Formats: sequence, C-alpha cells, structure tokens
Amino acid sequence: QLVESGGGLVQAGGSLRLSCAASVSIFSFNAMGWYRQAPGKQRELVAAITSGGSTNYADSVKGRFTISRDNAANTVSLQMNTLEPDDTAVYYCDARYYSHGTEVVDWGPGTQVTVSS
Repeated sequence: QLVESGGGLVQAGGSLRLSCAASVSIFSFNAMGWYRQAPGKQRELVAAITSGGSTNYADSVKGRFTISRDNAANTVSLQMNTLEPDDTAVYYCDARYYSHGTEVVDWGPGTQVTVSS
C-alpha cells in the first residue's frame, strides 16, 4: 500500500515536497516513481528511481524536481522547486515489482498540487 502526502496550494516559484510511504520495504520494488494527471490530460511520468538509485525525469521538470528514496523509512520523495502553474495536477506515487514473472504496478490514491500564478 502506498500513501502520498505533501500536496497543497503554492504560488508560482514556490516549492513543495511530496512523500510516498510504503507499507512494505521498498527494497521489494524494482522501481518507484511519481506521475501526475491534470484535468483533461493523460497521466504522465514525472520522475522515477530504481532500486539501484538510477533516476529518470520528464523534460519539463528536469533541473526543478528531484526524486529520492529513504530505504530505512520506506519512503520516496519528490522535491519540487520553482513550481509553475502547469505543474498543477494530482500527483500519484507508483511502485513496480515482479510477481510470478509479471510486472505488477501499485498506485497510491494521489495528492493534489495546485500552483497559482
């Protein structure tokens, strides 16, 4: 089970830090990531981090967002700086692992991020 926190309302140029807490050890996941979905748009990848620590970012957030993991706390965080109105969306945490040779993806319920201009 994944639970996101840290969303809210912030002015453009501000910062927020999202956290995703897992109910199991995150060592069991091949990768974890953050996606977002704005009204009327498809869900898109924001950032991801593998069990080995490799990271991947959407071009639109490179240099502004940083994904990190705390293995001891079983959390993955997304530090979001220099926020823009286009960053407004529901942000979802996901975790991927293999079960019987099939990739399984778990999702959190999401947290709203609203950036005002």
